[in-house]
Amino acid sequence: MKLRKQVTVCGGAIFCVAVFSLYLMLDRVQHDPTRRQNGGNFPRSQISVLQNRIEQLEQLLEENHQIISHIKDSVMELTDTGAVSPSGHLPFRSANGSWVLPFDGRPTFLAVKPQDCQLAAGSPSQADVQMLDVYSLLKFDNPDGGVWKQGFDITYEADEWDKEPLQVFVVPHSHNDPGWIKTFDKYFSDQTQHILNNMVVKLTEDPRRKFIWSEISFFSKWWESADAQKQEAARKLILRGQLEIVTGGWVMTDEANVHYFAMIDQLIEGHQWLERNIGATPHSGWAIDPFGHSSTMAYVLKRANLTNMLIQRVHYSVKKHFAATRNLEFMWRQPWDAGSSSDILCHMMPFYSYDVPHTCGPDPKICCQFDFKRLPGGRINCPWKVPPKAVVEANVAERAQLLLDQYRKKSKLYRSKVLLIPLGDDFRYDKSLEWDQQYINYQKLFDYMNSHPEMHVKAQFGTLTDYFNALYKFYGLVQGSRPPDFPVLSGDFFAYADREDHYWTGYFTSRPFYKSLDRVIESHLRGAEILYSLAVANARHMGMEGRYPVSDYGLLVDARRNVGLFQHHDGITGTAKENVVVDYGARLLRSLVGLKRVIINAAHFLVMKNKEFYRFYQTEPFLDMDDRRATQDSLPQRTLIALDPAGPRYLILFNPFEQERLCAVTVLVNTVKVRILTEDGQTLPVQLGAQWSSSTQMSAEVFEATFMVRLPALGLAVFHLYDSPDSPMTLRSDTLLRLPGGTRTAQASGPLPVRSQQAEPQTFSISSQFLTLGFSGATGLLETIKHKDDPQEIKVQMHFMVYGTRPSKDKSGAYLFLPDGKARPYLHQEPPVVRVVEGPLFSEVVAYYQHFQQAIRIHNVPGVEGLSVEITTTVDIRDQNNKELAMRLVTDIQSGDVFYTDLNGFQMQLRQRHEKLPLQANFFPMPSQAYIQDGHHRLTLHTAQSLGVSSLGNGQLEVILDRRLMQDDNRGLGQGLKDNKRTVNRFRLLLERRLMGNKMTDSSTMSFPSVLSHMTNAILNHNILALPVLPKRRGVPLLQTFAPLKSMLPCDFHLLNLRSIQSQDPNAPSPYTALILHRFGLDCALDVPNLGFNCTTTQGQLNVSSLFKNLDLQLLQPMSLTLMYSSPPLANHSRVSLDPMEISAFKLKLC
Repeated sequence: MKLRKQVTVCGGAIFCVAVFSLYLMLDRVQHDPTRRQNGGNFPRSQISVLQNRIEQLEQLLEENHQIISHIKDSVMELTDTGAVSPSGHLPFRSANGSWVLPFDGRPTFLAVKPQDCQLAAGSPSQADVQMLDVYSLLKFDNPDGGVWKQGFDITYEADEWDKEPLQVFVVPHSHNDPGWIKTFDKYFSDQTQHILNNMVVKLTEDPRRKFIWSEISFFSKWWESADAQKQEAARKLILRGQLEIVTGGWVMTDEANVHYFAMIDQLIEGHQWLERNIGATPHSGWAIDPFGHSSTMAYVLKRANLTNMLIQRVHYSVKKHFAATRNLEFMWRQPWDAGSSSDILCHMMPFYSYDVPHTCGPDPKICCQFDFKRLPGGRINCPWKVPPKAVVEANVAERAQLLLDQYRKKSKLYRSKVLLIPLGDDFRYDKSLEWDQQYINYQKLFDYMNSHPEMHVKAQFGTLTDYFNALYKFYGLVQGSRPPDFPVLSGDFFAYADREDHYWTGYFTSRPFYKSLDRVIESHLRGAEILYSLAVANARHMGMEGRYPVSDYGLLVDARRNVGLFQHHDGITGTAKENVVVDYGARLLRSLVGLKRVIINAAHFLVMKNKEFYRFYQTEPFLDMDDRRATQDSLPQRTLIALDPAGPRYLILFNPFEQERLCAVTVLVNTVKVRILTEDGQTLPVQLGAQWSSSTQMSAEVFEATFMVRLPALGLAVFHLYDSPDSPMTLRSDTLLRLPGGTRTAQASGPLPVRSQQAEPQTFSISSQFLTLGFSGATGLLETIKHKDDPQEIKVQMHFMVYGTRPSKDKSGAYLFLPDGKARPYLHQEPPVVRVVEGPLFSEVVAYYQHFQQAIRIHNVPGVEGLSVEITTTVDIRDQNNKELAMRLVTDIQSGDVFYTDLNGFQMQLRQRHEKLPLQANFFPMPSQAYIQDGHHRLTLHTAQSLGVSSLGNGQLEVILDRRLMQDDNRGLGQGLKDNKRTVNRFRLLLERRLMGNKMTDSSTMSFPSVLSHMTNAILNHNILALPVLPKRRGVPLLQTFAPLKSMLPCDFHLLNLRSIQSQDPNAPSPYTALILHRFGLDCALDVPNLGFNCTTTQGQLNVSSLFKNLDLQLLQPMSLTLMYSSPPLANHSRVSLDPMEISAFKLKLC
């Protein structure tokens, strides 16, 4: 009864506060002249002002209604349990077995405007070519096409160019992989530096010579070692248009596994380097080697103000179809774009490869004769047994005619009379001799062609943008416009096959350890960028810039470049030599340690209550790291917080998520006598558990303390940990070991009791206040999920499957997935040990198998964290040969042959399983999530690492967890995948109920996650960092929570980065910061429970000046995505506006 009275009084008090707050907000709306819809200085009519105020009043009333409803629900939940704690303390377990936690006391509401959901309900982009339709149309047969094996015979009429001569642009290039067979540094010293040194000399010899370069990672390394004369020569070549920087990213990024944060970041790093050192601005994208192409890349290039792009590795059947319909050049449009604002002109290369034999025309036997590096006497020759001939006066006519025939045939595949002919290959032009062989012989051919008007051709060296400019001129258009007969295309180009049934779908999973490490570092990089920018701005605001370690900027730059390097299409893909992978890993680990230092130094400054006491000592860090990795290929070990009865230890928690976060945090402590307090002295509920070293052994010295916290958005919160007698708020986990056949017993020593029993085949369950999960008694694996508010229990069976590889001829390798048929069930030699843990804050089931262990956990925490199932699968297949381990979910969701996968964590793409294709063709990259759905439910598998995914049957989702392959797959690597690591794969499984109105949209190619799904993905990919304050001899100064946001971000906004912008000093930032925002597309036709924080949308409006607490906004300037192009600055109090799915960048000056 006492508890019920307390809750009622508490609820009433909150209600009064809410009503009074509403009154104050209404009053502020009436009298605050700064609360305007737009910040411009133009006059507004009184009617417009009145409408604006009415809209704001409506929003505030709606939010207040949500608050009051939630208070009512919360009070009812607590008072209707029918249970009273025997001791009067919380938490306690009620009669029905559920845990009752202390009331959080902060009501939350959801106020998503209907206008912010219209994208999901709207029509997809109007496209002439929809890639889903192309896949349905094609037979994917592979008839012999003659000299163009994968194509068809090309014919032309001799007089076709009489009125309009063929314009030919031969574009010399050298494809330089920043790591593949050799490491980045080894490639540079052996080849790349010689290519660039020769380039400066050889291009200068003749102004007609042209060259393009892509990878800024290599170019910047060369620049640093080049003398001033070489640097100036390179600048002049760029200025004169002889040398063009194409794309200008740090690398030519992979487009399958890479997350859009890193995709954009490496492009920014390349463009910022170009701006600081050369002043060059790329206009055209060049992607000749990524293994399939994503529409996200097209969007990113467009937002960076590039006008054109080129792609190469596309399925050979798709290339043939596009060639036959002359659709190899198209405007690539995003699927949600109802207009044409995302359109970018894209050129698809038509043939097998980007090497010289496959770029001059359809016949590689002839084209190889015009690769003059292969002249007799050299180190490489033509496989077709007909070598090149040096061009001399006696043969120039015959040679020119032979080459022109190939040019004409290739031009018949395109719609204009302007033709692009790349001239290069991997690491070409590293010898001075090749420059002479290629340029001198081709110039003779050009001179002959151009001096014979009857040939109706104008041939020349050109850059990529020279070609595109000539194309626009041919149509009489300005750059970036759509030529009148070019189709609009929507979709992507996965999966890629280069021949036969050789699908490049294995690399979606290859080396998952490093795919996981990459995402951990990306989250640290984003967190470090945000905290560093905020710390420097606050130090500047307080006049303390000189006392802050601003030089940490060098660590940020190092991390940006190492993360960028790993996005290379042989890095994150897992397709490099073993020693190269070690080099990537060492770079990533070095950057991870550096980023932790940046975060620790920023957190130290920001949580100091009295900044006058702030002192920075390089050798004496204020905070400890949250975890450590002994080597680049080892898993992290969490830091132990040693508690002492003499006094408290202090803990700083960093929330890198842009919304307030209610969650459970776990730390390691050295005692079970632990009490955890908030900064203001409130005791928190704690669940104590064991740290297990094996299925049956637990530590007697180290324990896990899990506690529930509410953390400010992008903020740092302070907690006190005490070694003290048992607190009623600290409860021990109830642990049961289900042992097979009673063969083993638990090694349960120490203060935490463990029960054990013989496993039984009957199903068992664990529950939270939101979810109930059913498990197989025989396997310990998930069977069912039931929501508290849903009467229906959903079958979600977990299965582990194994793929082999083909017994003969071509086999799976780092690139290719060539299975020996359907997957077979994983066979375990002995039944698993299953551990069942239950407690007030979380419950989990851990099943131990020989090659994997899986932990499935649910949190008893209100909000986002408690609404999904956390899955941690630790895989070790190092004793296997030619095996691939898959995790398959089998459900009763009627998904048919349709499923959805994300592209780069940015957008969702509908996929259709085709029975006409081999099994391996139905796998796709899953950088962040995949889902299946029917009219009633959607099941989303969120992932913290990129892996290959498919739906091979109705109601199924399947993920390849790891691959161990003993042979090369003949794509140049020369190795199998035999360097497997013990790897932790992390997921969250989210089951959502679909509302009736959503079923009409299933026929659309567009699909979007719900707001809950977006938040679930964010908390999975951006972990809380727990940073213990190191003990100090002189005591710890007063600390306080740092909450940087003055107003909350709309919950359909994602703060992609807050990146300090470079100055001329590479180790120090300028006073400017780049704010990069992404507005999500939302599917609002899914049931959204309480998210645990206040969620509102604003129709894409954001007042940046009121975003950051205690900082003044002195500049607000819209920029292109990579900060190379600027728009006029906005008034500081302007509201910026983003459309759904838009990514925008702004230059800020915060003081």
